[in-house]
Amino acid sequence: MDFDLTAGGFAGVVLAGGTAARMGGIDKAGIELDGRTLLELAVDAFVDADEVVVVAPDSVPTQRPVTFVCEDPPRGGPVAGLLTGVDALLRRPRLVGVLAVDMPRVTPATMRRLRDAAEGHDGAFLVDGDGRRQLAGVLDAAALAGVRPDLEGQHGMALHRLLAPLRLAQVPTDGDEAVDIDSWTDLRDLGGPAGG
Repeated sequence: MDFDLTAGGFAGVVLAGGTAARMGGIDKAGIELDGRTLLELAVDAFVDADEVVVVAPDSVPTQRPVTFVCEDPPRGGPVAGLLTGVDALLRRPRLVGVLAVDMPRVTPATMRRLRDAAEGHDGAFLVDGDGRRQLAGVLDAAALAGVRPDLEGQHGMALHRLLAPLRLAQVPTDGDEAVDIDSWTDLRDLGGPAGG
């Protein structure tokens, strides 16, 4: 895997604390696809990052050293997860990438496109063919700090509300980058096991 040596000041946050209600509450991070866990695939997308934080109530082993944290209380949603992850970073990055663990087709190339698109903006997010924002993006850390709600307001807050004041570039997905695994059928369609 090639590294982008110009990506200094970039950190990644993987959101892996969802309830997976349509999959019987299974920990999606540990689901295997193509012989690798979804968490390993998500961490791989941040190969250029100086550090990666995984926000999840339980930890799944990874080859790359990562920091595991959990929002308090757990399962507070993507805003609480993102901000908890940012708080756990050891260094203050210039750019923070965020990725849902159930988007296994997001790659380092995806994150590079998002970083490039974020230049001159407050960030950039993938959008699918219908223009819907996906939970894969890059944010300017200073801009994110400027819209940060208080701790009480983070839990249950919709991500689009947090991001509404920011100037975000929209990056069209390439191929199946927007595919996420919300059900056993989704997993089967990607070539994984069909049930829990």
